[in-house]
Amino acid sequence: MVGRIGTVQRPRTPAAENRENLELWYELGRLYREAGGGAQRATKLGFTSVCATGALVLLSAPVFGTTWAGPFAAAIPVAAGLLSGGGLFLQQRSRSRRRTEAVRTRLAERGLEAGRPARDGLGAYYDAQLVLLRSEYEYLLVRGAGKAARLFETTFGFTPEDSFETGPLNVDQDTPEMLELRGRWERRIHSRKQHGMAPPALGPREEITYRVFPREMTVPAELSMRRAYLEISRRLILKRYGNQSHHLPEAVQQRVERDLSEFEALSRVPPR
Repeated sequence: MVGRIGTVQRPRTPAAENRENLELWYELGRLYREAGGGAQRATKLGFTSVCATGALVLLSAPVFGTTWAGPFAAAIPVAAGLLSGGGLFLQQRSRSRRRTEAVRTRLAERGLEAGRPARDGLGAYYDAQLVLLRSEYEYLLVRGAGKAARLFETTFGFTPEDSFETGPLNVDQDTPEMLELRGRWERRIHSRKQHGMAPPALGPREEITYRVFPREMTVPAELSMRRAYLEISRRLILKRYGNQSHHLPEAVQQRVERDLSEFEALSRVPPR
């Protein structure tokens, strides 16, 4: 099944915005994910500065002695780390805020709400991402994370009664079954909208945790998403059946074997 992942599908519903709108959604998601990685990069730089400055202070002792640093010798590396790491963090945060605000403004000019990418439907989402989101929702239900699961229900129209299963999967992307599920989810979204129930606003935290903003579906991105939802399926298979899946009905057994074998194959695909 890995061989099928060579043609990237198009959005599957007429609700898809024009290409410029899609690019704005993709850019907003990228900015939110980059904002989450900024603190990590700043921390690494700060730690490197602490180590490098500390080494320089120690190496200078045989040449200059230690009197030049006085009682502040131990504080110099820490101060260097705070200045370099903190400076980078503030610079990145300021730049990210400006770029994010520009994208949010352009979305607003087009009548779209930056915090509600699925307000008018799921046209900006590829099937692969919807399968991943619905799999994540089911995994949250199994774990008893009701509050997080409700975010998916109110944003994407998911319910526990959907004809969607994972662990093993019973629906694949780009199929009539998936198109039917899209229609059901969108009808729930539109029904909530007609009753004046707005979905919750989404931001960097939700994007970093659950990947909720529309994602441009390049081949590497699709491979990554497919591996992610198959990993969820694998976890639920092991949780539900352990090593006893050979006692399952034949149809379920075939789905189990398919998910596990494809997950193993995708895990061997070298990163791009």
